[in-house]
Amino acid sequence: MDFALNEEHLAAQKMVRDFAAKEVIPVIGEWDRKQQMNPAFLPRMAELGILGISIPVRYGGQGFDYITLGLVCEELERADTTLRVVMSVHLGLNSLSLLQWGTEEQKQRFLVPQARGEKYAAFCLTEPGVGSDVINMHSTARRVGDKYILNGEKMWISLATKAHHFLVVAKTDPEGGHRGMTAFVVTSDMPGVTSGDIHGKLGVRAGSTGWVKMENVEVPIENRLGEEGEGFKVAMGSLDNGRYTVAAGATGLIRACLEDSIKYAQVRITGGKPISEHQLVKQKIAYMQQWYDAAQLLYLRAGWLKNQGLRNTRETSMCKWYATDQSVQAALEAVQIHGAYGFSDEYPVERYLRNSKGAVIYEGTSEIHQLMQADYAFGFRDDRPLRCELPAYDAEAWQADTVPA
Repeated sequence: MDFALNEEHLAAQKMVRDFAAKEVIPVIGEWDRKQQMNPAFLPRMAELGILGISIPVRYGGQGFDYITLGLVCEELERADTTLRVVMSVHLGLNSLSLLQWGTEEQKQRFLVPQARGEKYAAFCLTEPGVGSDVINMHSTARRVGDKYILNGEKMWISLATKAHHFLVVAKTDPEGGHRGMTAFVVTSDMPGVTSGDIHGKLGVRAGSTGWVKMENVEVPIENRLGEEGEGFKVAMGSLDNGRYTVAAGATGLIRACLEDSIKYAQVRITGGKPISEHQLVKQKIAYMQQWYDAAQLLYLRAGWLKNQGLRNTRETSMCKWYATDQSVQAALEAVQIHGAYGFSDEYPVERYLRNSKGAVIYEGTSEIHQLMQADYAFGFRDDRPLRCELPAYDAEAWQADTVPA
């Protein structure tokens, strides 16, 4: 088993690390206080190719593998969670779902502009009264001839007011349970689609989070992703990809807490010596290092499985659960090390703490992942492949092809 990163991994990692250090970290505190998204971030990420980093070149992407995607998410969230959230919804939940489930025509129409960063994308599953219990969603899609009429409201949608394309899951058979859901690509310019931002969030304040409402929206049948009744499978496959990006990002947040705490502990003097020499501070640093190392190994394993085209629901669930839980603990310890300064926005650790809390809630709460892992351990949960697995990574095919005219 080879744990070494190759030259492409290291190059992408350095590119994103440099971008974050020069263009994000110096200004992100200001945008967090404004509770606004820096309008330069999305175009700049598109310009650097980040928004299509792990999409084949023939579909407008950069052709890097899924491990690169994890490394990119780690670097982005080391700077701020809001940028990793962009990757989770635009690339993880939406673009990779199009790569996995889309027809060639859908890939050309939706995936290519998304991978190029010409269009932004979001994922619409959660509703005002429906979270982890997606089977109880209220959004409906009624087929009329060669189109569907969509009605419903989606809540806590990242990039709700920025996205051009939404991957929406709605019920086509209210009595069909898991088999009664269908997935669609809905565009923001369709009549009846409205959206708005949510303000007053605890964390991820420099990002865009909102709601999307659909009132008698006419969606052509060619915008259906997968077959009718496969919406639940599409959504679960999407979550495998989104959770992977969340786990990798949370690993970056642990690293941010660790690096900033080490830096502070070496200059803060108490009792005539740096607090880095106090045993209890050392203990906190040691735990953070342990959490970071373990979280990174877990997401790299999931990324390797994705590269092989293998089912990774259990492994991705495990790394998402572990990394997000430990990111909260790392942020708590970082605030404690910074003392009173950790309680103010003079240092970024208070932002790390606020941001960390969201990831233990979205894309499956920590409690949901605990239940999943227990069901796998008992053999209660089915681990057979979906009808359509995420394509295995093939460097030659992904990087050598050109974008079709």
